[in-house]
Amino acid sequence: MSPFLRLLRYATPHKTVMAGAAVAMVVYGASSAALAYLIKPIIDDVLTTRGKLASITTALLIVYLLKGLGSYFSSYLMEGLGHRVVMVVRNQLFRHMLDQSAAFFARRTAGQLLSRINNDVGLVQRAVSETIGDLARESLTLVGSAALLFYYDAKLALVCMTAAPLVVYPIVRLGKRVRQVSRWSQEAQEHMSHVAGEAFTGHRIVKAFGAEGREATKFERASSTLFRTNLKVTRVLAILPPLMEFLGGVAIAGALWYGSREIAQGRLTAGEFTSFVAALLLMYGPIKKLSRVNANLQQAMSASDRIFELLDTHTEVTERPGAVPLPPFTGAIEFSDVSFGYEDGVGRSTLRGVSFSVRAGQMVAIVGRSGAGKTTLVNLLPRFYDVTTGAITIDGRDLRDVTLASLRAQIGMVTQETVLFDDTIAANIAYGTPGAPMAAIEAAARAANAHDFIAAQPHGYKTTIGERGQRLSGGQRQRLAIARALLKNSPLLILDEATSALDSESERLVQQALATLMMNRTSFVIAHRLSTVQKADAIIVLERGLVVEMGKHDELSQRPNGVYARLHQMQLLETRPDAKELKAETRRLKAESTL
Repeated sequence: MSPFLRLLRYATPHKTVMAGAAVAMVVYGASSAALAYLIKPIIDDVLTTRGKLASITTALLIVYLLKGLGSYFSSYLMEGLGHRVVMVVRNQLFRHMLDQSAAFFARRTAGQLLSRINNDVGLVQRAVSETIGDLARESLTLVGSAALLFYYDAKLALVCMTAAPLVVYPIVRLGKRVRQVSRWSQEAQEHMSHVAGEAFTGHRIVKAFGAEGREATKFERASSTLFRTNLKVTRVLAILPPLMEFLGGVAIAGALWYGSREIAQGRLTAGEFTSFVAALLLMYGPIKKLSRVNANLQQAMSASDRIFELLDTHTEVTERPGAVPLPPFTGAIEFSDVSFGYEDGVGRSTLRGVSFSVRAGQMVAIVGRSGAGKTTLVNLLPRFYDVTTGAITIDGRDLRDVTLASLRAQIGMVTQETVLFDDTIAANIAYGTPGAPMAAIEAAARAANAHDFIAAQPHGYKTTIGERGQRLSGGQRQRLAIARALLKNSPLLILDEATSALDSESERLVQQALATLMMNRTSFVIAHRLSTVQKADAIIVLERGLVVEMGKHDELSQRPNGVYARLHQMQLLETRPDAKELKAETRRLKAESTL
């Protein structure tokens, strides 16, 4: 289906509004033609004999009033329709994006997605409210004026219409060019949004490395590209008005030449000819506006193409027909010969033939060097990605056979990169439990060792923490994330490097909070520091996507030449007081571990 027809489908639920706008447009078009018609009696009667003065002036006022009302209501109703449509499209697009898998967001930047929601949808609004409204309103005006021309003199009307084919061709031809160049402009604007978004998000790193000049140069290059592209659009659009003026001049010249002959031979009165020329001049405005309407419509269609490209992109993670809610977890989680690979090859932390079982209440640690596939493994559990082969089951049910909402409702997460929102502390803690009472929020904060620093904030739990929680320290953000998971009270827990990059005091507080969080829960723990996983019920050692070892700390650390034993030995060496003297030995052990 063409983008234009798809857009119209969003307007069909508002048939009453569309009908009202259509009536107002008809009134506007008819009134415009009536104004041209009234010129004849004004010249032939009022100005010569002063006859019918009262009736014609009254009719003139009524026509102007009707035209004004038609213009107001058609504009108001179409603008309202445009806002309604754009609201539905923007909401649908945003929800569609959120429903996509992690792979979807890995392939696109936040700036690109925001550009679709803001810039592209804005062009669609203009198409529905202004462009389509002008298209219908001015087309009706043209029809009314053309009917008046043929009413007065069909031959003279045909003479004037000879330029019509010359008008249509350039409009269509240039419209295609506008659509192509408009897409380039939207892509350039998307890139500029991406550059600005990256710089704003990473502003601290930009300042720390003195890269303000480089980032400004990148933005200026993107802005310059957008400027040059927009200039191309402007150049194409600027051709239309003078072209329309010239073709309009051709029509007027033809009318004067033919009309003067008709008046001389007595077949036309001066009033009729003047009225004819007035109707012809009234047609010029709508034709000129319609040439721009087509260009605006082509820009909107280009934006619609980009919007529908996203709406037609379907997530790789979907619910199977007949998916059922997952009952509360009580038994075991089974990874059965699980393999996974990224389709685009980015960050190839692939998993191959992973098999293990975790019983309810156990703590399982997943260790390995960077890139071994640890985070990929735990991301399969809440179905951020789907397994390539094999299966993951909870209490014997394949994850792909249960609803996503019921699965993720039973999983809590605390990650290394804590994600908080620009809202109050209370709202962030209750993010996974909307409507939680304040007493429960505070209890979760106390259990996460967060209550004391929250109470010290200017507005306590009502303090707004800024974008990504930038007004808090790393340890404070992490404890809020733990409080959020505690309040959600899920039976399954994923901890992905939850204590890395923290100072000793913050790590101590976070570790205490994590111990509370993991109590009576089934936990999957990814940890860089092996000292934090020594009490795990089972340790899974990953190497290049393969499970190479599995067991408890005491068993694995004693295996000669074992991967876990080498990792453990390296960390012991790095923490010894004489670590500097043992660098050579560490390098040797690392070299052996890569063989």
